[in-house]
Amino acid sequence: MTDLLVASGYDAYSVTGGTAAWSRSGRLLETVAPTAADQPSSRSHRDLFRKETNMGQYTDLSIIPIETPTLGDRTYLVHDGEVAFVIDPQRDIDRVLALLYEHGVRLTHVFETHIHNDYITGGLALSQCTGAHYLVNGEDDVSFIRTPVTDGQAVEVGGRMRLTALATPGHTFTHLSYALTDGDDQVAVFSGGSLLYGATGRPDLLGHEHTHDLVRHQHASAHQLAELLPDEAKVYPTHGFGSFCSATQSDVTSSTIGQEKQSNPVLTQDEQTYVEELLAGLGPWPAYYIHMAPANAEGPSEPDLSLPSIADASELRRRIEAGEWVVDLRNRTAFAAGHVPGTLNFGLDGGFATYLGWLITWGTPVTLLGETAEDVAEAQRELVRIGIDRPAAHATGGPEDWSDRALSSFPTGTFADLAHVRHHREVVVVDVRRADEHDSSRIEGAVNIPIHELWHRLTEVPAGEVWVHCASGYRASVAASMLDAAGRTLVAIDDSFENAEKVGLHLVGPEA
Repeated sequence: MTDLLVASGYDAYSVTGGTAAWSRSGRLLETVAPTAADQPSSRSHRDLFRKETNMGQYTDLSIIPIETPTLGDRTYLVHDGEVAFVIDPQRDIDRVLALLYEHGVRLTHVFETHIHNDYITGGLALSQCTGAHYLVNGEDDVSFIRTPVTDGQAVEVGGRMRLTALATPGHTFTHLSYALTDGDDQVAVFSGGSLLYGATGRPDLLGHEHTHDLVRHQHASAHQLAELLPDEAKVYPTHGFGSFCSATQSDVTSSTIGQEKQSNPVLTQDEQTYVEELLAGLGPWPAYYIHMAPANAEGPSEPDLSLPSIADASELRRRIEAGEWVVDLRNRTAFAAGHVPGTLNFGLDGGFATYLGWLITWGTPVTLLGETAEDVAEAQRELVRIGIDRPAAHATGGPEDWSDRALSSFPTGTFADLAHVRHHREVVVVDVRRADEHDSSRIEGAVNIPIHELWHRLTEVPAGEVWVHCASGYRASVAASMLDAAGRTLVAIDDSFENAEKVGLHLVGPEA
Protein backbone atom coordinates (compact mmCIF):
# COMPACT_ATOMS: atom_id res chain seq x y z
CA MET A 1 0.00 0.00 0.00
CA THR A 2 2.87 2.39 0.81
CA ASP A 3 4.26 1.93 -2.73
CA LEU A 4 0.88 2.73 -4.25
CA LEU A 5 0.48 5.90 -2.16
CA VAL A 6 4.00 7.13 -3.02
CA ALA A 7 3.35 6.44 -6.70
CA SER A 8 0.20 8.57 -6.40
CA GLY A 9 2.15 11.54 -5.04
CA TYR A 10 1.61 11.11 -1.29
CA ASP A 11 4.25 11.16 1.44
CA ALA A 12 3.66 7.67 2.86
CA TYR A 13 5.51 5.49 5.32
CA SER A 14 5.11 1.95 6.65
CA VAL A 15 5.15 1.43 10.43
CA THR A 16 7.31 -1.56 11.31
CA GLY A 17 5.28 -3.93 13.49
CA GLY A 18 1.89 -2.59 12.40
CA THR A 19 -0.84 -1.31 14.68
CA ALA A 20 0.26 -3.56 17.56
CA ALA A 21 3.67 -1.88 17.71
CA TRP A 22 2.06 1.56 17.38
CA SER A 23 -0.25 0.78 20.31
CA ARG A 24 2.55 -0.63 22.48
CA SER A 25 4.53 2.60 21.97
CA GLY A 26 1.76 4.50 23.77
CA ARG A 27 0.26 6.20 20.73
CA LEU A 28 -3.47 6.39 20.28
CA LEU A 29 -5.36 4.31 17.72
CA GLU A 30 -8.25 5.80 15.80
CA THR A 31 -10.80 3.27 14.56
CA VAL A 32 -12.18 3.96 11.09
CA ALA A 33 -15.61 2.71 10.14
CA PRO A 34 -15.23 -0.26 7.76
CA THR A 35 -16.95 -0.18 4.40
CA ALA A 36 -19.38 -2.86 3.31
CA ALA A 37 -16.67 -4.47 1.20
CA ASP A 38 -14.47 -4.87 4.29
CA GLN A 39 -17.00 -6.88 6.28
CA PRO A 40 -16.47 -10.59 6.91
CA SER A 41 -18.69 -12.72 4.70
CA SER A 42 -20.03 -14.53 7.75
CA ARG A 43 -22.20 -11.69 9.09
CA SER A 44 -25.35 -13.35 7.81
CA HIS A 45 -24.55 -16.44 9.90
CA ARG A 46 -24.83 -14.65 13.26
CA ASP A 47 -26.55 -16.65 16.00
CA LEU A 48 -28.59 -14.75 18.57
CA PHE A 49 -29.53 -15.84 22.07
CA ARG A 50 -32.21 -13.58 23.57
CA LYS A 51 -32.42 -13.12 27.33
CA GLU A 52 -34.83 -11.09 29.44
CA THR A 53 -33.21 -8.45 31.60
CA ASN A 54 -34.45 -7.18 34.97
CA MET A 55 -36.05 -4.29 33.10
CA GLY A 56 -38.31 -6.67 31.19
CA GLN A 57 -36.45 -6.02 27.91
CA TYR A 58 -34.57 -8.49 25.74
CA THR A 59 -30.95 -8.22 24.70
CA ASP A 60 -29.06 -10.23 22.13
CA LEU A 61 -26.08 -12.42 22.83
CA SER A 62 -24.41 -12.61 19.43
CA ILE A 63 -22.15 -15.42 18.22
CA ILE A 64 -20.56 -14.40 14.94
CA PRO A 65 -18.47 -16.90 12.93
CA ILE A 66 -15.64 -15.35 10.94
CA GLU A 67 -15.04 -17.72 8.05
CA THR A 68 -11.68 -18.55 6.52
CA PRO A 69 -12.94 -20.90 3.79
CA THR A 70 -9.60 -21.27 2.04
CA LEU A 71 -8.23 -23.01 5.14
CA GLY A 72 -11.52 -24.52 6.27
CA ASP A 73 -11.56 -22.81 9.66
CA ARG A 74 -13.74 -20.50 11.73
CA THR A 75 -13.01 -17.84 14.31
CA TYR A 76 -15.79 -16.76 16.65
CA LEU A 77 -16.62 -13.31 17.99
CA VAL A 78 -19.16 -13.35 20.83
CA HIS A 79 -20.64 -10.31 22.55
CA ASP A 80 -23.52 -9.18 24.76
CA GLY A 81 -23.83 -5.72 23.25
CA GLU A 82 -21.11 -4.26 25.44
CA VAL A 83 -18.16 -6.62 25.87
CA ALA A 84 -16.85 -9.39 23.64
CA PHE A 85 -14.54 -12.37 23.51
CA VAL A 86 -12.91 -14.13 20.56
CA ILE A 87 -12.16 -17.81 20.05
CA ASP A 88 -9.21 -18.95 17.88
CA PRO A 89 -8.47 -15.80 15.84
CA GLN A 90 -6.65 -16.05 12.53
CA ARG A 91 -3.48 -14.07 11.82
CA ASP A 92 -5.21 -11.22 9.96
CA ILE A 93 -6.83 -9.58 12.96
CA ASP A 94 -8.20 -6.61 11.03
CA ARG A 95 -11.32 -8.69 10.31
CA VAL A 96 -11.98 -8.97 14.04
CA LEU A 97 -11.26 -5.29 14.64
CA ALA A 98 -13.75 -4.34 11.91
CA LEU A 99 -16.50 -6.38 13.58
CA LEU A 100 -15.73 -4.91 16.99
CA TYR A 101 -16.17 -1.46 15.52
CA GLU A 102 -19.33 -2.42 13.63
CA HIS A 103 -21.02 -3.80 16.75
CA GLY A 104 -19.67 -1.12 19.07
CA VAL A 105 -18.28 -3.58 21.61
CA ARG A 106 -15.08 -3.84 23.65
CA LEU A 107 -12.90 -6.94 23.44
CA THR A 108 -11.87 -8.21 26.86
CA HIS A 109 -10.75 -11.82 26.29
CA VAL A 110 -9.12 -13.88 23.55
CA PHE A 111 -9.24 -17.67 23.97
CA GLU A 112 -7.21 -20.38 22.23
CA THR A 113 -8.57 -23.91 22.17
CA HIS A 114 -5.12 -25.30 21.31
CA ILE A 115 -1.74 -24.55 19.80
CA HIS A 116 -2.82 -24.69 16.19
CA ASN A 117 -1.22 -26.90 13.56
CA ASP A 118 -2.90 -25.57 10.42
CA TYR A 119 -2.58 -21.79 10.68
CA ILE A 120 -0.75 -18.99 12.43
CA THR A 121 -2.78 -17.49 15.25
CA GLY A 122 -3.59 -13.82 15.62
CA GLY A 123 -4.34 -14.25 19.30
CA LEU A 124 -1.29 -12.56 20.78
CA ALA A 125 -1.36 -9.67 18.30
CA LEU A 126 -5.08 -9.13 18.89
CA SER A 127 -4.53 -9.12 22.65
CA GLN A 128 -1.69 -6.62 22.37
CA CYS A 129 -3.66 -4.39 20.04
CA THR A 130 -6.79 -4.26 22.20
CA GLY A 131 -5.52 -4.90 25.72
CA ALA A 132 -7.64 -8.05 26.01
CA HIS A 133 -6.59 -10.98 28.20
CA TYR A 134 -5.00 -13.77 26.15
CA LEU A 135 -6.02 -17.15 27.56
CA VAL A 136 -3.95 -20.19 26.60
CA ASN A 137 -3.74 -23.56 28.35
CA GLY A 138 -1.31 -23.26 31.23
CA GLU A 139 0.20 -26.61 30.26
CA ASP A 140 1.29 -25.33 26.85
CA ASP A 141 4.97 -24.43 26.59
CA VAL A 142 4.92 -20.94 25.08
CA SER A 143 7.43 -18.09 24.88
CA PHE A 144 5.06 -15.20 25.54
CA ILE A 145 3.13 -13.83 28.50
CA ARG A 146 -0.40 -15.20 28.59
CA THR A 147 -3.21 -15.71 31.05
CA PRO A 148 -2.98 -19.43 31.82
CA VAL A 149 -6.24 -21.35 31.91
CA THR A 150 -6.81 -24.86 33.25
CA ASP A 151 -9.43 -27.58 33.10
CA GLY A 152 -12.59 -26.62 34.97
CA GLN A 153 -11.67 -22.96 35.31
CA ALA A 154 -14.57 -20.54 34.79
CA VAL A 155 -13.91 -17.12 33.25
CA GLU A 156 -16.45 -14.31 33.54
CA VAL A 157 -16.78 -12.06 30.50
CA GLY A 158 -18.83 -9.01 31.40
CA GLY A 159 -21.71 -9.50 33.78
CA ARG A 160 -23.54 -12.08 31.73
CA MET A 161 -21.25 -14.51 29.92
CA ARG A 162 -19.18 -17.25 31.54
CA LEU A 163 -16.80 -19.64 29.79
CA THR A 164 -15.70 -22.86 31.45
CA ALA A 165 -12.53 -24.53 30.16
CA LEU A 166 -12.91 -28.26 29.56
CA ALA A 167 -9.90 -30.50 28.93
CA THR A 168 -10.66 -32.29 25.66
CA PRO A 169 -7.42 -33.98 24.55
CA GLY A 170 -7.40 -35.80 21.25
CA HIS A 171 -6.46 -33.30 18.56
CA THR A 172 -3.58 -32.29 20.85
CA PHE A 173 -2.78 -33.39 24.38
CA THR A 174 -3.54 -29.96 25.87
CA HIS A 175 -6.67 -29.16 23.88
CA LEU A 176 -9.40 -27.19 25.63
CA SER A 177 -13.04 -26.66 24.73
CA TYR A 178 -15.00 -23.79 26.23
CA ALA A 179 -18.59 -24.18 27.41
CA LEU A 180 -20.54 -20.92 27.24
CA THR A 181 -23.12 -20.09 29.90
CA ASP A 182 -25.48 -17.16 29.40
CA GLY A 183 -26.72 -16.37 32.89
CA ASP A 184 -27.85 -19.79 34.10
CA ASP A 185 -28.28 -21.32 30.63
CA GLN A 186 -25.64 -23.55 28.99
CA VAL A 187 -26.03 -22.34 25.43
CA ALA A 188 -22.98 -23.49 23.48
CA VAL A 189 -19.56 -25.08 23.38
CA PHE A 190 -16.56 -23.89 21.38
CA SER A 191 -14.99 -27.23 20.57
CA GLY A 192 -11.94 -26.22 18.50
CA GLY A 193 -10.49 -29.41 17.02
CA SER A 194 -12.35 -31.79 19.32
CA LEU A 195 -16.02 -32.39 18.43
CA LEU A 196 -16.66 -31.23 14.85
CA TYR A 197 -19.76 -31.45 12.69
CA GLY A 198 -20.14 -35.16 11.95
CA ALA A 199 -16.45 -35.70 12.63
CA THR A 200 -13.56 -35.02 14.99
CA GLY A 201 -10.19 -33.35 14.67
CA ARG A 202 -7.49 -35.66 13.42
CA PRO A 203 -5.24 -37.24 16.07
CA ASP A 204 -2.06 -37.73 14.03
CA LEU A 205 -0.61 -34.23 13.71
CA LEU A 206 1.78 -34.58 16.66
CA GLY A 207 3.47 -37.61 15.15
CA HIS A 208 2.77 -41.28 14.61
CA GLU A 209 4.08 -42.16 18.07
CA HIS A 210 1.23 -40.21 19.69
CA THR A 211 -1.64 -41.12 17.36
CA HIS A 212 -2.65 -44.31 19.19
CA ASP A 213 -3.16 -42.44 22.47
CA LEU A 214 -4.68 -39.30 21.00
CA VAL A 215 -7.36 -41.07 18.97
CA ARG A 216 -8.67 -42.72 22.13
CA HIS A 217 -8.51 -39.44 24.00
CA GLN A 218 -10.56 -37.92 21.20
CA HIS A 219 -13.31 -40.50 21.62
CA ALA A 220 -13.42 -39.96 25.39
CA SER A 221 -13.40 -36.16 25.05
CA ALA A 222 -16.36 -36.16 22.66
CA HIS A 223 -18.34 -38.32 25.05
CA GLN A 224 -17.44 -36.01 27.92
CA LEU A 225 -18.87 -33.03 26.03
CA ALA A 226 -22.02 -34.99 25.16
CA GLU A 227 -22.53 -35.90 28.81
CA LEU A 228 -21.80 -32.47 30.30
CA LEU A 229 -23.83 -30.32 27.93
CA PRO A 230 -27.56 -30.27 27.18
CA ASP A 231 -28.81 -31.50 23.83
CA GLU A 232 -29.86 -28.01 22.78
CA ALA A 233 -26.37 -26.55 23.31
CA LYS A 234 -24.93 -25.38 20.02
CA VAL A 235 -21.56 -26.70 18.83
CA TYR A 236 -19.04 -24.24 17.39
CA PRO A 237 -15.88 -25.98 16.13
CA THR A 238 -12.85 -24.21 14.69
CA HIS A 239 -12.03 -26.92 12.15
CA GLY A 240 -14.15 -29.06 9.89
CA PHE A 241 -15.05 -26.78 6.99
CA GLY A 242 -12.53 -28.23 4.55
CA SER A 243 -9.56 -28.07 6.92
CA PHE A 244 -7.09 -30.95 6.78
CA CYS A 245 -7.20 -30.79 10.59
CA SER A 246 -10.51 -32.61 10.34
CA ALA A 247 -10.25 -36.41 10.26
CA THR A 248 -13.17 -36.53 7.80
CA GLN A 249 -15.19 -33.89 5.97
CA SER A 250 -18.83 -32.87 6.35
CA ASP A 251 -21.09 -30.40 4.54
CA VAL A 252 -22.93 -29.50 7.76
CA THR A 253 -22.62 -25.83 8.73
CA SER A 254 -24.37 -25.82 12.14
CA SER A 255 -25.28 -28.35 14.80
CA THR A 256 -26.12 -29.04 18.43
CA ILE A 257 -24.97 -31.59 20.97
CA GLY A 258 -28.22 -33.49 20.44
CA GLN A 259 -27.74 -33.63 16.68
CA GLU A 260 -24.17 -34.82 17.06
CA LYS A 261 -25.32 -37.59 19.39
CA GLN A 262 -27.51 -38.86 16.58
CA SER A 263 -25.10 -38.56 13.66
CA ASN A 264 -21.44 -38.20 14.67
CA PRO A 265 -19.51 -41.52 14.50
CA VAL A 266 -17.51 -40.60 17.60
CA LEU A 267 -20.78 -40.58 19.58
CA THR A 268 -22.58 -43.44 17.83
CA GLN A 269 -19.75 -45.97 17.61
CA ASP A 270 -17.92 -47.86 20.33
CA GLU A 271 -14.33 -46.81 20.89
CA GLN A 272 -12.68 -49.61 18.92
CA THR A 273 -14.87 -49.19 15.85
CA TYR A 274 -14.34 -45.44 15.90
CA VAL A 275 -10.58 -45.84 16.26
CA GLU A 276 -10.24 -48.38 13.46
CA GLU A 277 -12.41 -46.51 10.97
CA LEU A 278 -10.91 -43.10 11.71
CA LEU A 279 -7.31 -44.28 11.41
CA ALA A 280 -8.08 -46.21 8.23
CA GLY A 281 -9.47 -43.05 6.63
CA LEU A 282 -6.65 -40.64 7.45
CA GLY A 283 -4.87 -39.20 4.43
CA PRO A 284 -1.79 -36.98 4.15
CA TRP A 285 -1.78 -33.48 5.61
CA PRO A 286 -0.04 -30.35 4.29
CA ALA A 287 3.70 -30.25 4.89
CA TYR A 288 3.59 -26.68 6.20
CA TYR A 289 1.69 -27.90 9.26
CA ILE A 290 4.96 -28.88 10.92
CA HIS A 291 5.93 -25.20 11.07
CA MET A 292 2.68 -23.90 12.58
CA ALA A 293 2.80 -25.13 16.18
CA PRO A 294 6.39 -23.92 16.81
CA ALA A 295 5.52 -20.51 15.36
CA ASN A 296 2.36 -20.29 17.45
CA ALA A 297 4.23 -21.23 20.60
CA GLU A 298 6.65 -18.36 19.93
CA GLY A 299 3.79 -15.83 19.72
CA PRO A 300 3.28 -14.47 16.20
CA SER A 301 3.25 -10.73 15.66
CA GLU A 302 0.72 -8.78 13.65
CA PRO A 303 1.49 -9.33 9.95
CA ASP A 304 2.76 -6.69 7.58
CA LEU A 305 0.25 -6.66 4.70
CA SER A 306 1.83 -3.80 2.76
CA LEU A 307 2.76 -4.62 -0.81
CA PRO A 308 6.34 -5.81 -1.38
CA SER A 309 8.64 -4.17 -3.91
CA ILE A 310 7.74 -4.19 -7.60
CA ALA A 311 9.78 -6.47 -9.89
CA ASP A 312 10.25 -5.81 -13.59
CA ALA A 313 10.66 -8.48 -16.25
CA SER A 314 14.42 -8.76 -15.86
CA GLU A 315 14.18 -9.19 -12.10
CA LEU A 316 11.46 -11.81 -12.49
CA ARG A 317 13.66 -13.74 -14.90
CA ARG A 318 16.59 -13.52 -12.50
CA ARG A 319 14.49 -14.84 -9.64
CA ILE A 320 13.20 -17.75 -11.72
CA GLU A 321 16.69 -18.67 -12.85
CA ALA A 322 17.86 -18.53 -9.21
CA GLY A 323 15.34 -21.22 -8.30
CA GLU A 324 12.90 -18.95 -6.51
CA TRP A 325 9.15 -19.40 -6.90
CA VAL A 326 7.44 -16.84 -9.09
CA VAL A 327 3.73 -17.54 -8.68
CA ASP A 328 1.07 -16.57 -11.20
CA LEU A 329 -2.22 -15.96 -9.36
CA ARG A 330 -4.48 -15.97 -12.43
CA ASN A 331 -6.98 -18.72 -13.12
CA ARG A 332 -5.83 -21.87 -14.88
CA THR A 333 -7.44 -21.01 -18.22
CA ALA A 334 -5.58 -17.71 -18.47
CA PHE A 335 -2.32 -19.29 -17.34
CA ALA A 336 -2.47 -22.11 -19.89
CA ALA A 337 -3.08 -19.59 -22.69
CA GLY A 338 0.10 -17.67 -21.94
CA HIS A 339 2.52 -17.23 -19.05
CA VAL A 340 6.08 -16.31 -18.18
CA PRO A 341 8.36 -19.34 -18.72
CA GLY A 342 9.23 -20.97 -15.41
CA THR A 343 6.37 -19.49 -13.41
CA LEU A 344 4.06 -21.67 -11.34
CA ASN A 345 0.29 -21.39 -11.32
CA PHE A 346 -1.49 -21.30 -7.98
CA GLY A 347 -4.75 -19.55 -8.82
CA LEU A 348 -6.64 -17.54 -6.25
CA ASP A 349 -9.77 -19.37 -7.36
CA GLY A 350 -8.79 -22.57 -5.55
CA GLY A 351 -6.84 -23.83 -2.53
CA PHE A 352 -4.08 -21.29 -3.10
CA ALA A 353 -2.41 -21.11 0.33
CA THR A 354 -2.98 -24.76 1.20
CA TYR A 355 -1.28 -26.11 -1.89
CA LEU A 356 1.46 -23.50 -2.14
CA GLY A 357 2.33 -24.05 1.51
CA TRP A 358 2.19 -27.81 1.02
CA LEU A 359 4.42 -27.95 -2.05
CA ILE A 360 7.03 -25.26 -1.52
CA THR A 361 10.37 -25.98 0.09
CA TRP A 362 9.98 -23.94 3.28
CA GLY A 363 11.94 -20.72 3.10
CA THR A 364 12.01 -20.47 -0.70
CA PRO A 365 11.45 -16.81 -1.71
CA VAL A 366 8.06 -16.20 -3.33
CA THR A 367 7.19 -13.49 -5.85
CA LEU A 368 3.53 -12.87 -6.66
CA LEU A 369 2.12 -12.01 -10.09
CA GLY A 370 -1.45 -10.70 -10.12
CA GLU A 371 -3.60 -8.88 -12.60
CA THR A 372 -4.27 -6.22 -9.95
CA ALA A 373 -2.76 -5.02 -6.68
CA GLU A 374 -5.92 -6.34 -5.01
CA ASP A 375 -5.11 -9.84 -6.24
CA VAL A 376 -1.62 -9.60 -4.78
CA ALA A 377 -3.01 -8.28 -1.49
CA GLU A 378 -5.46 -11.19 -1.30
CA ALA A 379 -2.63 -13.65 -1.85
CA GLN A 380 -0.52 -11.96 0.83
CA ARG A 381 -3.39 -12.24 3.30
CA GLU A 382 -3.71 -15.94 2.53
CA LEU A 383 0.02 -16.53 2.92
CA VAL A 384 0.49 -14.75 6.26
CA ARG A 385 -2.14 -17.11 7.68
CA ILE A 386 0.29 -19.98 7.14
CA GLY A 387 3.47 -18.16 8.12
CA ILE A 388 4.78 -16.98 4.74
CA ASP A 389 5.03 -13.39 5.84
CA ARG A 390 6.74 -11.27 3.20
CA PRO A 391 6.83 -12.02 -0.52
CA ALA A 392 10.14 -11.19 -2.14
CA ALA A 393 8.47 -8.96 -4.74
CA HIS A 394 5.35 -8.58 -6.85
CA ALA A 395 4.16 -7.42 -10.25
CA THR A 396 0.77 -6.57 -11.67
CA GLY A 397 -0.67 -6.53 -15.17
CA GLY A 398 -0.35 -9.50 -17.48
CA PRO A 399 2.28 -11.92 -18.78
CA GLU A 400 3.30 -9.53 -21.56
CA ASP A 401 4.30 -7.07 -18.83
CA TRP A 402 6.18 -9.68 -16.83
CA SER A 403 8.40 -11.29 -19.48
CA ASP A 404 11.32 -10.17 -21.61
CA ARG A 405 11.07 -13.29 -23.78
CA ALA A 406 8.43 -15.30 -25.61
CA LEU A 407 5.58 -16.56 -23.47
CA SER A 408 4.96 -20.22 -22.76
CA SER A 409 1.60 -21.97 -23.12
CA PHE A 410 0.09 -25.43 -23.17
CA PRO A 411 -3.23 -26.89 -24.31
CA THR A 412 -6.07 -27.94 -22.03
CA GLY A 413 -8.55 -30.71 -22.64
CA THR A 414 -11.31 -32.89 -21.23
CA PHE A 415 -11.56 -36.56 -20.40
CA ALA A 416 -13.43 -36.97 -23.68
CA ASP A 417 -10.40 -35.53 -25.47
CA LEU A 418 -8.16 -38.00 -23.64
CA ALA A 419 -10.38 -40.93 -24.62
CA HIS A 420 -10.22 -39.82 -28.25
CA VAL A 421 -6.44 -39.33 -28.25
CA ARG A 422 -5.78 -42.77 -26.74
CA HIS A 423 -7.37 -44.34 -29.84
CA HIS A 424 -4.71 -42.70 -32.00
CA ARG A 425 -1.46 -42.51 -30.04
CA GLU A 426 0.16 -43.50 -26.81
CA VAL A 427 0.25 -40.83 -24.12
CA VAL A 428 1.29 -40.73 -20.48
CA VAL A 429 -1.60 -40.18 -18.06
CA VAL A 430 -0.49 -38.67 -14.74
CA ASP A 431 -3.01 -38.64 -11.90
CA VAL A 432 -2.04 -36.09 -9.25
CA ARG A 433 -4.83 -36.91 -6.80
CA ARG A 434 -3.97 -38.31 -3.39
CA ALA A 435 -3.07 -42.00 -3.25
CA ASP A 436 -6.35 -42.90 -1.54
CA GLU A 437 -8.34 -41.17 -4.30
CA HIS A 438 -6.31 -42.93 -6.99
CA ASP A 439 -6.58 -46.33 -5.33
CA SER A 440 -10.37 -46.17 -5.05
CA SER A 441 -10.98 -45.40 -8.73
CA ARG A 442 -8.47 -44.63 -11.49
CA ILE A 443 -7.92 -44.64 -15.22
CA GLU A 444 -6.30 -47.91 -16.23
CA GLY A 445 -2.61 -47.35 -16.85
CA ALA A 446 -2.46 -43.94 -15.15
CA VAL A 447 0.67 -43.06 -13.16
CA ASN A 448 -0.12 -41.70 -9.70
CA ILE A 449 2.18 -38.99 -8.36
CA PRO A 450 0.20 -37.00 -5.76
CA ILE A 451 0.41 -33.26 -6.25
CA HIS A 452 2.18 -32.75 -2.93
CA GLU A 453 4.99 -35.07 -4.09
CA LEU A 454 5.29 -33.98 -7.74
CA TRP A 455 7.79 -31.12 -7.36
CA HIS A 456 10.39 -33.52 -5.98
CA ARG A 457 9.44 -36.41 -8.30
CA LEU A 458 9.34 -34.68 -11.68
CA THR A 459 12.07 -36.97 -12.98
CA GLU A 460 9.80 -39.96 -12.33
CA VAL A 461 7.21 -38.83 -14.88
CA PRO A 462 7.60 -41.21 -17.85
CA ALA A 463 8.90 -39.85 -21.14
CA GLY A 464 6.36 -38.80 -23.74
CA GLU A 465 3.35 -36.54 -24.08
CA VAL A 466 1.79 -36.06 -20.64
CA TRP A 467 -1.93 -35.67 -19.93
CA VAL A 468 -2.30 -34.59 -16.30
CA HIS A 469 -5.53 -34.73 -14.30
CA CYS A 470 -6.95 -34.50 -10.78
CA ALA A 471 -10.55 -34.56 -9.55
CA SER A 472 -11.73 -31.19 -10.88
CA GLY A 473 -8.87 -29.28 -12.49
CA TYR A 474 -7.19 -27.11 -9.86
CA ARG A 475 -4.46 -29.53 -8.77
CA ALA A 476 -3.91 -30.53 -12.39
CA SER A 477 -3.26 -26.88 -13.27
CA VAL A 478 -0.62 -26.60 -10.54
CA ALA A 479 0.95 -29.84 -11.75
CA ALA A 480 0.83 -28.68 -15.37
CA SER A 481 2.71 -25.50 -14.51
CA MET A 482 5.41 -27.56 -12.82
CA LEU A 483 5.70 -29.93 -15.78
CA ASP A 484 5.77 -26.99 -18.17
CA ALA A 485 8.54 -25.33 -16.15
CA ALA A 486 10.46 -28.60 -16.44
CA GLY A 487 10.14 -28.49 -20.23
CA ARG A 488 7.63 -31.30 -20.69
CA THR A 489 5.06 -31.53 -23.48
CA LEU A 490 1.68 -31.73 -21.82
CA VAL A 491 -2.07 -31.29 -21.83
CA ALA A 492 -3.86 -30.19 -18.65
CA ILE A 493 -7.23 -31.88 -18.21
CA ASP A 494 -9.67 -29.28 -16.94
CA ASP A 495 -12.64 -31.54 -16.23
CA SER A 496 -14.43 -33.42 -13.47
CA PHE A 497 -13.19 -36.96 -12.88
CA GLU A 498 -16.82 -38.03 -12.72
CA ASN A 499 -16.86 -37.66 -16.51
CA ALA A 500 -14.00 -40.07 -17.13
CA GLU A 501 -16.06 -43.26 -17.21
CA LYS A 502 -18.94 -41.56 -19.00
CA VAL A 503 -16.76 -40.91 -22.06
CA GLY A 504 -15.46 -44.47 -22.29
CA LEU A 505 -12.23 -44.39 -20.29
CA HIS A 506 -11.71 -47.70 -18.51
CA LEU A 507 -11.62 -47.22 -14.75
CA VAL A 508 -10.29 -49.74 -12.25
CA GLY A 509 -10.42 -49.91 -8.47
CA PRO A 510 -12.98 -50.87 -5.81
CA GLU A 511 -15.16 -47.82 -6.49
CA ALA A 512 -14.83 -47.85 -10.29
